[in-house]
Amino acid sequence: MTETDTLDGATTLVTGATSGIGRATALALAERGANVALAARREERLDSIAKTLRADHGVETLAVPTDVSDEAQVERMIEQTTEKFDSLDVLVNNAGLGREGSVEELSTEDYRQMMDVNVDGMFFATRAAIPHLRESSGNLVFVASFAGQYPRPANPVYAATKWWTRGFAHSLEGSVGPDGVAVTVINPTEVRTEFGSEDDDPLVERFDEGEVTEPREIAEAIVFAANQRRPTTVSEIDLYRRDKFSHF
Repeated sequence: MTETDTLDGATTLVTGATSGIGRATALALAERGANVALAARREERLDSIAKTLRADHGVETLAVPTDVSDEAQVERMIEQTTEKFDSLDVLVNNAGLGREGSVEELSTEDYRQMMDVNVDGMFFATRAAIPHLRESSGNLVFVASFAGQYPRPANPVYAATKWWTRGFAHSLEGSVGPDGVAVTVINPTEVRTEFGSEDDDPLVERFDEGEVTEPREIAEAIVFAANQRRPTTVSEIDLYRRDKFSHF
């Protein structure tokens, strides 16, 4: 730890914590001495990761099985976290879902799933967390996407949810910033994770190691944002592979 490290002993909560960016972020936070609440739907995997973080880094952990699209479960997630740790210093809004397909091809079920997770889930978690982050002058980090900055013809609905994330986060920044709450948006391009597994085309299988961004790189950006202390915040971080714009 360094003199400016605010994460040692901090209470952090990561959604979508069982794989990819979420799992890497939970590990990176624990390495900095933060206590970590992990939320996702897969309880057995949550418990395993929480146990590993405790054993390897000596931090306190909490596994909170949560479907972020369920308002009551999200409220319980925040309640259990603050009851155990008495505070909330960092919320990483990471849980997300992507479905491929044009507007004509996309089923209503797939449309609803993306909206439920990527929009409603972000909103529910943020709303429940804000009073606690206001008390701690905490950090609220949103994992958005390159798709929320540029047109995405292959999956416009997914892109729209990420445009929503950025618009919501930056508007919220203007609202809660005066109260001392920091808000950051992280925009990755392709990351080698299980993302896309719902369509049997996960990015971890589509790309070779070193071909695109790794989860750990995104986690390091999240930790950098979460480590900012009042009155400073990092408003937005773009993490693009170096040849990204050559494909336009």
